[in-house]
Amino acid sequence: MGVHPPGVWIGFTALVVALLVLDLGVLNRRSHTPSFREALSWSAGLVTLALLFGLFVMWREGVHHALEYYSGYLIELSLSVDNLFVFILLFEYFAVPAEAQPKVLKWGILGAIVMRAIMIGLGALALQRFEWIEFVFGAILIVTGLRMFRSGGESMQPDRNPIVRMARRLLPCTDSYDGARFVTRQNGRRALTPLVLVLVVIEWSDLVFAIDSIPAVFAVTRDPFLVYSSNIFAILGLRALFFVLANLLDRFVYLKPGVAVILVFVGCKMLAGHWWHPPTWVSLAVIVGVLAIAIVASAVRARRRARRAPAT
Repeated sequence: MGVHPPGVWIGFTALVVALLVLDLGVLNRRSHTPSFREALSWSAGLVTLALLFGLFVMWREGVHHALEYYSGYLIELSLSVDNLFVFILLFEYFAVPAEAQPKVLKWGILGAIVMRAIMIGLGALALQRFEWIEFVFGAILIVTGLRMFRSGGESMQPDRNPIVRMARRLLPCTDSYDGARFVTRQNGRRALTPLVLVLVVIEWSDLVFAIDSIPAVFAVTRDPFLVYSSNIFAILGLRALFFVLANLLDRFVYLKPGVAVILVFVGCKMLAGHWWHPPTWVSLAVIVGVLAIAIVASAVRARRRARRAPAT
């Protein structure tokens, strides 16, 4: 398990804070739906920065650690894209106004960063003290991957979420939105808008995704800093990526099966960690290859459907 001096952690944290301030405090100080070009530019910039950070890791710690970082980042990025499907379904289910969606995503991402930091710290501590935890992590990944294979177009019913039901029971909530406000006035009294419930479900869904994604990265590296940095870079680009892919996600029909294959692979790798130690570049090659096949196959299918559309 890698050990990094406080200066590395502080420097990376300062970079993350600067990016958050630039994104949420300067470029998007006023809550608005970014244009496709604006979202694409910010997404491309963050991906480029994440790739450059891998070069920094290579310069400081060598090729092996850089490959571990890139493997973790690709896993997190693919799982984050899959998470966008959930966000879209949530916004449709709750009929969230377009002007309110950026605000929900902003607070959801800030909460996700704090949540991931806590869970990564707990995961690293557990792996260090209890070696059998890696078998639990591996089993979680395999089960999750198999469930992804089986999952189809089941409907989402956030109202059955116990936290949402508790919030509606204990907190004063309105049935209608008030722009992008979390709090409004109803009959002269303050009340929460449904936007709060949407944020609660988003944070809950991210917690569920973190239970899968964090063990997946620990399967390719045991270095908490590499796990954390790869997680955070993927999360930072999630907000802009949502507005880039919101109208395109339905075309990536084979992305979820591809992510499922990756989860099963890293789960098996973690379970067999005491007997099987493939080189890091093999894991990276498998991840890149599966994602490439899933994306190309999805593009081919979408093109064929587009050609048949005029005839039907």
